[in-house]
Amino acid sequence: MNTSGNKISKYVGVWSWITMALVFFAACSPDYSDDAIPTAHFPDIVLDLSLPSNINLGSKGGVKEINDGGVRGIIIYCEERGIYHAYERNCSYTPNAACATVNVDASRLFMIDPCCGSSFDFKTGQPLGGAAWRPLRKFQTRAVGTELIITETIIN
Repeated sequence: MNTSGNKISKYVGVWSWITMALVFFAACSPDYSDDAIPTAHFPDIVLDLSLPSNINLGSKGGVKEINDGGVRGIIIYCEERGIYHAYERNCSYTPNAACATVNVDASRLFMIDPCCGSSFDFKTGQPLGGAAWRPLRKFQTRAVGTELIITETIIN
Protein backbone atom coordinates (compact mmCIF):
# COMPACT_ATOMS: atom_id res chain seq x y z
CA MET A 1 0.00 0.00 0.00
CA ASN A 2 1.41 3.39 -1.04
CA THR A 3 0.61 5.77 1.82
CA SER A 4 2.75 8.63 0.58
CA GLY A 5 0.75 8.68 -2.71
CA ASN A 6 -2.51 8.77 -0.74
CA LYS A 7 -1.22 11.67 1.41
CA ILE A 8 -0.24 13.65 -1.67
CA SER A 9 -3.63 13.01 -3.29
CA LYS A 10 -5.32 14.07 -0.06
CA TYR A 11 -3.33 17.36 0.08
CA VAL A 12 -3.93 18.06 -3.61
CA GLY A 13 -7.65 17.52 -3.04
CA VAL A 14 -7.71 19.89 -0.05
CA TRP A 15 -5.76 22.57 -1.94
CA SER A 16 -8.12 22.22 -4.89
CA TRP A 17 -11.11 22.92 -2.64
CA ILE A 18 -9.37 25.89 -1.01
CA THR A 19 -8.44 27.33 -4.41
CA MET A 20 -11.99 26.91 -5.73
CA ALA A 21 -13.41 28.57 -2.60
CA LEU A 22 -11.04 31.54 -2.95
CA VAL A 23 -11.92 31.97 -6.62
CA PHE A 24 -15.64 31.78 -5.79
CA PHE A 25 -15.42 34.41 -3.03
CA ALA A 26 -13.22 36.70 -5.12
CA ALA A 27 -15.72 36.54 -7.98
CA CYS A 28 -18.57 37.50 -5.66
CA SER A 29 -16.89 40.47 -4.00
CA PRO A 30 -17.86 43.99 -5.03
CA ASP A 31 -15.75 45.68 -7.68
CA TYR A 32 -14.09 48.78 -6.23
CA SER A 33 -11.78 49.33 -9.16
CA ASP A 34 -13.71 51.63 -11.47
CA ASP A 35 -12.27 54.80 -13.01
CA ALA A 36 -11.01 57.76 -11.02
CA ILE A 37 -13.43 60.66 -10.80
CA PRO A 38 -12.22 63.39 -13.18
CA THR A 39 -11.72 66.96 -12.01
CA ALA A 40 -12.44 70.27 -13.68
CA HIS A 41 -11.21 73.65 -12.52
CA PHE A 42 -13.69 76.49 -12.33
CA PRO A 43 -13.82 80.03 -10.93
CA ASP A 44 -15.82 80.65 -7.78
CA ILE A 45 -19.56 80.51 -8.41
CA VAL A 46 -21.53 83.24 -6.65
CA LEU A 47 -25.29 82.86 -6.38
CA ASP A 48 -27.46 85.72 -5.16
CA LEU A 49 -29.94 83.94 -2.90
CA SER A 50 -32.36 86.89 -3.04
CA LEU A 51 -33.00 86.38 -6.77
CA PRO A 52 -36.25 84.61 -7.68
CA SER A 53 -34.30 81.90 -9.54
CA ASN A 54 -32.48 80.98 -6.30
CA ILE A 55 -35.21 81.66 -3.74
CA ASN A 56 -35.79 77.94 -2.97
CA LEU A 57 -32.20 77.70 -1.67
CA GLY A 58 -33.18 80.03 1.15
CA SER A 59 -35.17 77.35 2.95
CA LYS A 60 -34.51 73.91 4.42
CA GLY A 61 -34.57 71.19 1.76
CA GLY A 62 -34.19 73.62 -1.12
CA VAL A 63 -32.25 72.25 -4.08
CA LYS A 64 -30.95 73.53 -7.39
CA GLU A 65 -29.06 72.03 -10.33
CA ILE A 66 -26.63 74.27 -12.17
CA ASN A 67 -24.59 73.50 -15.26
CA ASP A 68 -21.65 75.67 -14.19
CA GLY A 69 -18.67 74.23 -12.33
CA GLY A 70 -17.44 70.70 -11.90
CA VAL A 71 -17.27 68.22 -14.73
CA ARG A 72 -21.02 68.04 -15.44
CA GLY A 73 -22.37 70.81 -13.23
CA ILE A 74 -23.27 71.06 -9.55
CA ILE A 75 -26.26 70.21 -7.35
CA ILE A 76 -26.75 72.60 -4.42
CA TYR A 77 -28.73 71.52 -1.35
CA CYS A 78 -29.82 73.68 1.60
CA GLU A 79 -29.67 71.56 4.74
CA GLU A 80 -30.96 74.53 6.70
CA ARG A 81 -30.64 78.27 6.27
CA GLY A 82 -26.90 79.04 6.09
CA ILE A 83 -25.78 75.39 5.67
CA TYR A 84 -25.30 74.37 2.05
CA HIS A 85 -23.87 71.34 0.26
CA ALA A 86 -22.58 71.47 -3.32
CA TYR A 87 -22.07 68.17 -5.15
CA GLU A 88 -20.48 67.29 -8.47
CA ARG A 89 -23.13 66.05 -10.91
CA ASN A 90 -20.62 63.58 -12.36
CA CYS A 91 -21.58 60.18 -10.92
CA SER A 92 -18.90 58.53 -8.79
CA TYR A 93 -19.55 55.14 -10.44
CA THR A 94 -18.00 54.76 -13.93
CA PRO A 95 -17.59 58.55 -14.03
CA ASN A 96 -16.24 58.55 -17.60
CA ALA A 97 -19.40 57.03 -19.05
CA ALA A 98 -21.19 59.49 -21.35
CA CYS A 99 -24.41 59.24 -19.35
CA ALA A 100 -22.93 59.41 -15.80
CA THR A 101 -24.82 62.56 -14.80
CA VAL A 102 -26.56 62.86 -11.43
CA ASN A 103 -29.89 64.69 -11.22
CA VAL A 104 -32.32 65.60 -8.48
CA ASP A 105 -34.91 62.81 -8.31
CA ALA A 106 -38.48 63.83 -9.14
CA SER A 107 -39.43 63.14 -5.49
CA ARG A 108 -36.77 65.70 -4.42
CA LEU A 109 -35.75 63.28 -1.62
CA PHE A 110 -32.40 62.18 -3.12
CA MET A 111 -30.12 62.51 -6.14
CA ILE A 112 -29.96 59.82 -8.82
CA ASP A 113 -27.91 58.77 -11.83
CA PRO A 114 -30.45 57.27 -14.24
CA CYS A 115 -27.60 55.64 -16.20
CA CYS A 116 -26.34 53.27 -13.48
CA GLY A 117 -29.31 53.57 -11.10
CA SER A 118 -27.23 54.85 -8.18
CA SER A 119 -28.94 57.17 -5.70
CA PHE A 120 -27.25 59.58 -3.28
CA ASP A 121 -28.10 61.33 -0.01
CA PHE A 122 -28.46 65.14 -0.06
CA LYS A 123 -26.82 65.70 3.35
CA THR A 124 -23.75 63.50 2.85
CA GLY A 125 -23.45 62.67 -0.85
CA GLN A 126 -23.12 59.00 0.18
CA PRO A 127 -24.64 56.33 -2.08
CA LEU A 128 -28.03 55.05 -0.92
CA GLY A 129 -28.42 52.33 -3.53
CA GLY A 130 -27.28 51.16 -6.93
CA ALA A 131 -23.78 50.35 -8.14
CA ALA A 132 -21.95 53.40 -6.73
CA TRP A 133 -19.72 52.78 -3.73
CA ARG A 134 -18.07 56.21 -3.46
CA PRO A 135 -19.80 59.43 -2.40
CA LEU A 136 -20.30 62.27 -4.83
CA ARG A 137 -17.50 64.83 -4.88
CA LYS A 138 -18.35 67.70 -2.54
CA PHE A 139 -17.24 71.30 -3.05
CA GLN A 140 -16.66 73.96 -0.40
CA THR A 141 -19.51 76.42 0.12
CA ARG A 142 -19.68 79.68 2.04
CA ALA A 143 -22.77 81.79 2.75
CA VAL A 144 -22.04 85.52 3.07
CA GLY A 145 -25.09 87.74 3.49
CA THR A 146 -27.42 86.97 0.60
CA GLU A 147 -24.67 85.30 -1.45
CA LEU A 148 -23.70 81.66 -1.66
CA ILE A 149 -20.14 81.08 -2.86
CA ILE A 150 -19.10 77.69 -4.25
CA THR A 151 -15.39 77.08 -4.78
CA GLU A 152 -13.56 74.33 -6.64
CA THR A 153 -12.03 73.20 -3.33
CA ILE A 154 -12.94 69.55 -2.82
CA ILE A 155 -13.85 68.74 0.78
CA ASN A 156 -14.20 64.95 0.68
